[in-house]
Amino acid sequence: MRSAVTSGAGMPPGLLDGVRRWLAESGAEPTPARVAQALREQGRVLGDAEVLGAAEQLRSELVGSGPLERLLADPSVTDVLVSAPDRVWVDRGGGLELTEISFPDETAVRRLAQRLAAVAGRRLDDARPWVDARLPDGTRLHAVLPPVAVGGTCLSLRVVRPRAFTLDELTAAGTVPPGGDRVLRALLDARLSFLVSGGTGSGKTTLLSALLGLVGRGERVVLAEDSAELRPEHPHVVRLETRPANQEGAGLVTLEDLVRQALRMRPDRLVVGEVRGPEVVHLLAALNTGHEGGSCTVHANAAGDVPARLEALGTAAGLDRFALHSQLAAAVSVVLHLVRDRSGRRRIAEVHVLERDPSGLVRTVPALRWGPAAFLPEPGWERLRELLRSANAGDGRREGTGG
Repeated sequence: MRSAVTSGAGMPPGLLDGVRRWLAESGAEPTPARVAQALREQGRVLGDAEVLGAAEQLRSELVGSGPLERLLADPSVTDVLVSAPDRVWVDRGGGLELTEISFPDETAVRRLAQRLAAVAGRRLDDARPWVDARLPDGTRLHAVLPPVAVGGTCLSLRVVRPRAFTLDELTAAGTVPPGGDRVLRALLDARLSFLVSGGTGSGKTTLLSALLGLVGRGERVVLAEDSAELRPEHPHVVRLETRPANQEGAGLVTLEDLVRQALRMRPDRLVVGEVRGPEVVHLLAALNTGHEGGSCTVHANAAGDVPARLEALGTAAGLDRFALHSQLAAAVSVVLHLVRDRSGRRRIAEVHVLERDPSGLVRTVPALRWGPAAFLPEPGWERLRELLRSANAGDGRREGTGG
């Protein structure tokens, strides 16, 4: 039987409502002493345990994440999704699970979504019924209010952990096949520019953060992101984040702006969190003018779809189709494509190399594919091995597929 996590110590909701009103009117913080005073104002005298329970419940509602707090504190949780007061889901890396957590009603969900939006400095109301923002602790917030969200407020929270996974941890978790880490390390050492592609929630940001942690300690990594989610374990990282316009329409900072600024910051590695607009033009131009070893993520259903995806973005930004393909061919060498299988496990399904066809357009060629014991070679493997060897010439290394 599902239990509603709504109020501490079995306290009647009406009593807590009265305490909320008293605290709001007095402007007092929900400390145990203030809560005890508020309870006395309601004509109730409770024991220490009840007062502490009420104080913790109110603190969680007023300055925390309410009933979701213990889910967000779980280090295994990557996503918390609220689709109705009694439908709270989590993802712990193995697919969505329905939890025992619930809200008292739709109003409570809406109130939490609006308060979190306010914490992020965003507006969420009937005039602006959705928000996409980052909370101070890095958690990614998305919320939609009715009637746009049919049936009730929808709240999505993506947890950004303070420490990035290491490549060894991703290999142990099955994201990278056994021995595949050697190919990825060689890719970083060779300073080949690469893209990480995949669908939503496939682990693109997680993999890119881990790979950036392998960059040489003496290199300067400059990140440009819509929402600052990349957290590589590296001693020299500069992080740039976009900013929305204020209510007067001023102050907008786009990803395109950030890429241009990043180029003036002497980056050894230029990284764009996710390419989704005109910034693709500036990124490709940068990777063609001496900024080798750059990377970004891009949404795509398959590695073979990446050129078409970038073509659509570049064309929308005013770049001619053949100019885009010329830039892409010279700028990017490798695509790492991630998938999320039916069990919820994220893994690198394919590694492709880029080449131009007789018409001059870029296509991807499979070089490696996922195997349970190692990456399995595909027709493009010799080309990838050649790229790795030529870039690492003289360092005495010899790369393999991990088999």
